[in-house]
Amino acid sequence: MNPLRVAAVQFQHAPGDKRANLERIRQFVEEAARQGGQLVVFPECCISGYWHLRKLSREQLWELAEPAPDGPACRQVREWSGQYGLSVGAGLVERTDDGRMYNSYIVAMPDGRAVVHRKLHCFVSPHMVSGDQYTVFDLPDGTRAAVLICYDNNIIENVRACALAGAELLLAPHQTGGCKSGSPLAMGVIDRQLWDRRREDPTAIEAELRGDKGRGWLMRWLPARAHDNGLFLVFSNGVGPDDDEVRTGNAMILDPYGRILAETWQAGDALVIADLDPALRERCTGVRWLKARRPELYSSLTRPTGREQDTRTVRFEYDHE
Repeated sequence: MNPLRVAAVQFQHAPGDKRANLERIRQFVEEAARQGGQLVVFPECCISGYWHLRKLSREQLWELAEPAPDGPACRQVREWSGQYGLSVGAGLVERTDDGRMYNSYIVAMPDGRAVVHRKLHCFVSPHMVSGDQYTVFDLPDGTRAAVLICYDNNIIENVRACALAGAELLLAPHQTGGCKSGSPLAMGVIDRQLWDRRREDPTAIEAELRGDKGRGWLMRWLPARAHDNGLFLVFSNGVGPDDDEVRTGNAMILDPYGRILAETWQAGDALVIADLDPALRERCTGVRWLKARRPELYSSLTRPTGREQDTRTVRFEYDHE
């Protein structure tokens, strides 16, 4: 891994308006390039919009979706990557020739390459299916990177699998915070009026974004994903109203010790940027722990317990209580 300057973006997408969302992406790509960024990470489904997807018919969703990495929005992202000379990650709904649709994430690189990750734990629409492969690849500077989308990061085995495949940097695009999670101490719905009055009363909405519905919840687990696996981690997220929920932003960049290098709790679109020092990984705790593994003890991790459920069931089982 070489020194790398990375940016994480939070922005409020326009549901279903790919043109508007791409224009916002272009503006942030330009800003990241102006600040010397080599990689800029945008949120999950930021091209298509996210939470409204659950209300779309199969036909409507298919119309919004596109092939990846060669659909029109993907080609635009790839063009900007080459034009501005940095790698760009952005989320969308992908459709395939066999009629499947995925919650996907393209990483376009200025050398012309592009990779696509399909979310492993998709739940937003019954018309979309989950991916079945990890996405680990080399950035142009030689950094080994991986992508996990939102819920993918909640499952600790996913991050460990990426680290074992050599990942040094994890791209973690989200649409989270402000969710009705079903767990009494995880997130929770944010009053829309607090967002609407964010300019008159910035303290009130900032308390929600920084509190247990947003940053407070993230801090219980997100730094551990970086620390325990010896990874730099770039967290991007939506911010503001997303259909009937309010996303909490908190774009941040973490080092392999789980320390925050840059972050924002701004109630609005924002970009944060940080320099990643590869020397931090040389003897960091997580990398040393990976070397101390005893794989012969872990066969139970690959055996079903009988308690496994589809992500949709786990995500929504408490919603109607």
